[in-house]
Amino acid sequence: MLRLLTPLSLFYAAPLFAAEALVAAATNFDAALEALAEQYEAATGHHIKHTSGSTGLLFAQIMNGAPYDILLAADQERPRRLADAGVGIAASRFTYARGRLALILARPELVRADLQQTLLQADVRKLAIANPALAPYGVAANEVLSALDARESLSGKIVMGENVGQAYALVVTGNADAGIVALSLLLSRERPGRKDFVEIPASLHAPIRQDAILLARAAGNAAARDFLEFLQSNAALQRIGAFGYGVN
Repeated sequence: MLRLLTPLSLFYAAPLFAAEALVAAATNFDAALEALAEQYEAATGHHIKHTSGSTGLLFAQIMNGAPYDILLAADQERPRRLADAGVGIAASRFTYARGRLALILARPELVRADLQQTLLQADVRKLAIANPALAPYGVAANEVLSALDARESLSGKIVMGENVGQAYALVVTGNADAGIVALSLLLSRERPGRKDFVEIPASLHAPIRQDAILLARAAGNAAARDFLEFLQSNAALQRIGAFGYGVN
């Protein structure tokens, strides 16, 4: 469950000294993070810089000394491992969002009445997913295929992106006919009423609990600490929910 803290007074008045934080975020959260960072910067005067990639890759970079201040992961495992290694501050870890999945089709006419029927139709010759070794959304995609008893039928059709954003790109560029991706990637593309995807029931995969953690190197960074608190405010949770995430 997401933790809520009382919003700080700093969200209503700029600080005397602005600080900057570098946030490493899972690709699925990129668009939401841009909106949240803009909102936070306008309210506080602090600055947020961010980079995105697969959770596995970002974790490896942090363990090898990359100068990030915050990790917004797509799972709970990597933030927990950072805390266990003393690279992250255990007390700062919390779940900032619950990810949801969707099946996107290269053409709206490929959408069928049933999810399994849509996935297994002959016109789906290539199915894009994120690499499960690097991306939690790829792990969840594999779980969906198993739940639908579709792994064997699709075994020779699966193409992988390094992260869920690359899986999405494989579909929109015509290099795959369908893809199992983050719902947030579809809702953030400013195409209201789009009919080229099917939401995937959460019952078909394990919960995608996305955890945040403050890295030890940023213990004294006001912008980083306060941004994590901002992410737990009602204003931020409403914004996160609008991007297609569960927030309770």
